[in-house]
Amino acid sequence: MKDPYEWLENLDDPRVREWALSMSREAEAKLSKLSAKIYPRILELMRRPILLQARVTERGYILLFRGNEYWVEFMGRDGSRRRIVGSRDLGSDAMIHQVYADRRGEKLAYFYSFAGLDEGVLRIIDLATGEKLDELKGSIGDIVWVDRDHYYYTRFYRSGCTPDGVPAPAERILLRSLGGGEEIVFGEGLKTSYLIGLDSSLDEQRVLITVSYGWMETSFYTGSLRDPSSWRRILRSNTPLRPVECRGNKCILLSYEDEGLGDLVEVNVESGEKRMLVEGDLPAKWALPLHEGILVSVMQDASEKLRLYSYEGRLTWGEEFEMPGSLYSPHSLGGEAVFIYTSFNTPYKLYRLSGDGLKPLMGGEASLNISVTHRWAVSRDGTKIHMFHVSKTGGRSSKVLIYGYGGFGIPLTPRFFPHILPFLEDGGVFVMANIRGGGEYGEKWHKAGMRHNKKKVFEDFASCIEALRKEGMRIVAMGSSNGGLLVGAMVAHYPELLDGAVIGYPVLDMLRFHKLYIGAAWIPEYGDPDKPEDREYLASYSPYHNLRGDARYPPILIHTGLNDDRVHPGHAFKFAAKLRDLGAPVLLRVETRSGHSGASYEVKAKEYADIMAFVYEVLDMSPKH
Repeated sequence: MKDPYEWLENLDDPRVREWALSMSREAEAKLSKLSAKIYPRILELMRRPILLQARVTERGYILLFRGNEYWVEFMGRDGSRRRIVGSRDLGSDAMIHQVYADRRGEKLAYFYSFAGLDEGVLRIIDLATGEKLDELKGSIGDIVWVDRDHYYYTRFYRSGCTPDGVPAPAERILLRSLGGGEEIVFGEGLKTSYLIGLDSSLDEQRVLITVSYGWMETSFYTGSLRDPSSWRRILRSNTPLRPVECRGNKCILLSYEDEGLGDLVEVNVESGEKRMLVEGDLPAKWALPLHEGILVSVMQDASEKLRLYSYEGRLTWGEEFEMPGSLYSPHSLGGEAVFIYTSFNTPYKLYRLSGDGLKPLMGGEASLNISVTHRWAVSRDGTKIHMFHVSKTGGRSSKVLIYGYGGFGIPLTPRFFPHILPFLEDGGVFVMANIRGGGEYGEKWHKAGMRHNKKKVFEDFASCIEALRKEGMRIVAMGSSNGGLLVGAMVAHYPELLDGAVIGYPVLDMLRFHKLYIGAAWIPEYGDPDKPEDREYLASYSPYHNLRGDARYPPILIHTGLNDDRVHPGHAFKFAAKLRDLGAPVLLRVETRSGHSGASYEVKAKEYADIMAFVYEVLDMSPKH
């Protein structure tokens, strides 16, 4: 039977655009009064600088910020700062996503796009003069310098075929001369949905390459940085592998085999012999090479701590450095490393690790005093599920916004949410659930919620909500992307548990996700709808296919962006249309200047204000100022 709403997948049809924008105008009109009161507070928080990425070079630090625009700075070791480029220099609605710098600090590569698109422009400049040296368009990443005039990069083919004839989505490594010719040097013939990671050793003598098919298969390759013909597969695993460093003929990797917590293993590139250096006892999020050893970030109940190991596997610090938040953007020059810290009330802190020890370089906390406690729920099968319970210090409330994700091995660790602080200040409670499918408790935790285990993710989230409801809480559930699938499944299968639902940029049609944009890349996570055994399971939980005419649905806000080129807006459109035809109280908000990667701070602040206006209305809350 043909899907009566499939026509809403055709974004080239003017009728689809007008239908979606008409729905959006209706939603924004209904939310406008409350949204106008909340917007200035969120906008003010969005203007505050957030450090997104840090890179260390021989000359100083390259820093990518987001605030009233996206901008890149150079910071010297004396603390002097110089603005390099900002998104306003690049055009309306521009966003800078990534920065790459060569070791010497002579060249800067930055990737930017417009209105949240994943496809964009990579521009390389001379850091001293600002002169443009090269420019590429597409989905570009993982810049590794070969010498002053040549570099490798990865290109992700989103549509059509690769130059060697493999259907997208697929990825290749290319060698390029600055401003000149290029050639594919790795990945020819690699199948659809296989993705490539590219890096180099600290001494810039070896490449470190991973080829992965989701989390089902990973291969590690290495060889001489300057001779692609020497690149060979050294190790293959049915779990993720993350290269850390190569020294001579030995390479160290994070391996997520066995318990899936992340072991440090050493592999001889000549013999293939593997030996255990450090057996993981807590989930390892990342590992960073230094001259003196390996810095590892591990998680305990979704909060991070740092350990330093020698290259022989000995713990060299007498104690762990506890960092009760999230650590990201680690980067090392060998004798010096940087990383960024964030938490629920800390926008960012930049840390430097060197011979002088671990020191903060910049950043600080927000003004609101908040209380963060650890809570637990028990899922249907007896599994304990961890939750962060966040509220204003001294406040008590029965009005809860619960947030979840539950997929792709991505852990939800504490981070700064600009739109949540006003909600906390106005008396709300924010709960973040660390359900299966994420990486909070290692790869085993992830695999326990992927493919034919996906319903466990929904059961975990439902159990968290049930535990809160037993305490008399009113609850709105929120999730985006794969988290949109999560909340969509709550609406379809557990509508009685919710007072409201916010579904953002979602995957909702589990029988056609692989046919829309780059959806085929998610087959390793969800399963293949073209295989009968997978299709039957996907159909049994697919939110879009499990909506019922006899169900009583809570108020629902679905939001997406026309520039989302990762998760097709058709998922949101079809779900909203079907819900409306079933008589459900649904609103659809469609942003014309946003994509899956985000938007400018003004656009995002308005989107957040509308979302929170919906939450306030459902929970019967009023902004305090």
